[in-house]
Amino acid sequence: MRLPSLLRRTPFRLTLLFLALFVAAAGAILAYVYFASASEAQTRARTDVETELAALTAVHRTRGIDALNQALVERTIRGGPYLYLLTGPDGKIVTGNLSVMPFDLKEARRTGTGEWSTFRLTSTDPDGRVQTRRSIGVIMPLAGGDTLFVGEDIGGIEEYLSRLTQALWGAMALVMLLGLAGGLYISRQVESAMAGLNRVVQAVQDGDLKVRAPIRNSGDELDELGQGLNVMLDRLEGSMASIRHAGDAIAHDLRSPLTRMRAKLEVALIDAEAGKIDGVDALGIALDEADHLLKTFNTVLAIARLQAGGAPDPKPMDAGELAADMAELYEPAAEDKSIDFSSEVETGLMIEGNQPFLAQALANLIDNAIKYTPAGGAVKLRARRRSSGEIEYSVTDTGPGVPEEDRERVVQRFVRLDNSRTEPGSGLGLSLVTAVAEAHGGRVVLDEGPGAYGGFGPGLRVALVLPPASQN
Repeated sequence: MRLPSLLRRTPFRLTLLFLALFVAAAGAILAYVYFASASEAQTRARTDVETELAALTAVHRTRGIDALNQALVERTIRGGPYLYLLTGPDGKIVTGNLSVMPFDLKEARRTGTGEWSTFRLTSTDPDGRVQTRRSIGVIMPLAGGDTLFVGEDIGGIEEYLSRLTQALWGAMALVMLLGLAGGLYISRQVESAMAGLNRVVQAVQDGDLKVRAPIRNSGDELDELGQGLNVMLDRLEGSMASIRHAGDAIAHDLRSPLTRMRAKLEVALIDAEAGKIDGVDALGIALDEADHLLKTFNTVLAIARLQAGGAPDPKPMDAGELAADMAELYEPAAEDKSIDFSSEVETGLMIEGNQPFLAQALANLIDNAIKYTPAGGAVKLRARRRSSGEIEYSVTDTGPGVPEEDRERVVQRFVRLDNSRTEPGSGLGLSLVTAVAEAHGGRVVLDEGPGAYGGFGPGLRVALVLPPASQN
């Protein structure tokens, strides 16, 4: 099955979504520019009128009505955006460039304070065309019953705002074009990445585990998805290869024991019929072979269980106590082989783990060390806390060791080096230790041992490193 059709439609939807968000954000910015500009223009016009009104009322207050009238005549002749109108106590126009008072004089005189008004001013331009322009002004009653009106023609502001509006609409059109182009570009990028992932999924479904998702090195979420998919495919390919290898190895390693067991049973049957041998002894040997086969299968099952679900039922435990118990358990076995066995165990090494699995891993390490160390050699078990805070089990021996180029391979299942073929075993010991370490969030480290010791080999040091228990 390919990726869902929803994902294949995502680029188009993403284009529309990107365009909508881009236009909305740009529209909000342009609207803010318009209203901010309009507000600033209105505020500036009111400030200009208030300044002019203050200057004229100061003239009236200090020099009287005749000086105010003279000042208005001069300003009217000079021209400009300002509108003036002075009326007497009877309401008749005295001076100004307006023919009609935009205010109710009675109401203005009754309130006695400056009152603002917005109105339309009709005029005729030099070409004879009638124009209606928006204006604002304020009326101020004066001492003696006179009334002064000062205003400003803000038609120029409206023309400016009209041009600004046209520019903003043009900008909005450009924004929409840019948004559409950006959305199409992004959708193409997403579509290309999705197509690559779709091809990978289809190839994996067809059985090709070597295919990998293309990485564009853009650092975005699609690259992260592709990298995660590639890691998953790497692990899947490794698991499938491990399964194939395990099946081949099981068939190879179990062929000889099964053949021997069948031969022994056949000989026992023939000799028992001829009365030459007691068949009970042959059956006992066959049972030993069967036990070995069962042990191999149980170990493979335990490794698979650990790799699939991690360490079951982890509990807080003292790693030092477990190491002390294992040292006490294996010391007699080392003495029987004339091997110097010693231990160095710290206490208070708290970890969270499954004790039976950890005990089995330590048993495998110690058993391997005793098995491959010749008589007269030495084996040492340590449990300590590293400077990094991690807890480490280590088993060091003076046996033949493992060449550096084989240390990564020897922890794999059913791998046995040439110098170990003469010893009984299935090649699963270190594999189980590695599975236990990974299930507990740790790792296995193989190093060279103490070097030549009494004429023996370089030895081997195997460390099982585990994280400490969390401090809650």
